[in-house]
Amino acid sequence: MKPKPHIVNLPVYKPGKPIEEVKKEYGLDEVIKLASNENPYGSSPSAKAAIQAELDQLSLYPDGSAAELTAALAAHLGVNAENIIFGCGSDEIIALIARAFFLPGDETIMADQTFSVYKSNADIERAVSIEVPLVQGTHDLDGMLARVTDKTKVIWVCNPNNPTGTFVPESALTAFLDAVPDRVMVVLDEAYYEYATDSSYSNGIKLLERYPNLVVLRTFSKIYGLAALRIGYGVASPEIITLINQVREPFNTSRLAQAAALAALGDREYVEECRRLNSAGLVQLQDEFKRLGLEYFPSQGNFIMVDVRVPAFDIFELLLRKGVIVRAGHRLYPTWIRVTVGSQEQNKVFIQALEAALQEQGVQA
Repeated sequence: MKPKPHIVNLPVYKPGKPIEEVKKEYGLDEVIKLASNENPYGSSPSAKAAIQAELDQLSLYPDGSAAELTAALAAHLGVNAENIIFGCGSDEIIALIARAFFLPGDETIMADQTFSVYKSNADIERAVSIEVPLVQGTHDLDGMLARVTDKTKVIWVCNPNNPTGTFVPESALTAFLDAVPDRVMVVLDEAYYEYATDSSYSNGIKLLERYPNLVVLRTFSKIYGLAALRIGYGVASPEIITLINQVREPFNTSRLAQAAALAALGDREYVEECRRLNSAGLVQLQDEFKRLGLEYFPSQGNFIMVDVRVPAFDIFELLLRKGVIVRAGHRLYPTWIRVTVGSQEQNKVFIQALEAALQEQGVQA
């Protein structure tokens, strides 16, 4: 069989190592996974109850339009149902945007260290990715604007950025959007929106009316704790949503995902508690990094990136042996690891393991 030549050497996305695999490989009974920015507190009890109630309906196809969930989300966001599209995770919306808008040779602009799915989907559609270096871990919006040409189709802004956790304040973002040509789509990926606490952080939904070329992405995988069910969404003008819908597969979100997301959306107290606990966890980790003399990027997500001052994969491997899974392999930050903010106890276990690993590598505080 002969595949498309341009996909043969594309990298395959590598998620965080599974807990069971690490247990088996290293003979461990207890393993903490802090690699994939999952909610350490799980999902809302309301979401779990909704899943249980839906189990007798597994023989039925889901609602292809997710009408009930769409109506609830529209009310929650203050938009119309026609502004919303659901996907199998927000990364499916990224793939659908690429499918709907890219022609071979089109250009797309993104940061040089950001969510890798932007580039991989551009590569699949044979678009040209223009990667603009981060500045101190943050999007260089002026640098991105300088790379806009007649061939530019889409600009991706991950805010807060994955993996650095940094963010672009609203004033800088709106100045950027003002300068982007109307013909260029800007995708604002707010997967970690609910975790952000800085007063200068923007709410992309409120910018949609002002910028019709803007698409906002969010997800139920992070603070809502529904990563296993794969459900995210995009919000944009009805015209853009219609075009994306035209390339969407039928029944792309499951009955369980829709039911759980609807229930999770209604449990605001749970979301606020997870947000509060995450903020406390970030402070806990930042204080420990300061004690250990380690540089880190201030984060507005549920993760933080820290410089361990030796090859990150060496620390990654040592942490695995101690029962802690983190993330390494950031090509432009070879001595940095990304760690999910866990519970207070998980963070404590991680710091103890990290301190021991650093000592084994001869890193002095």
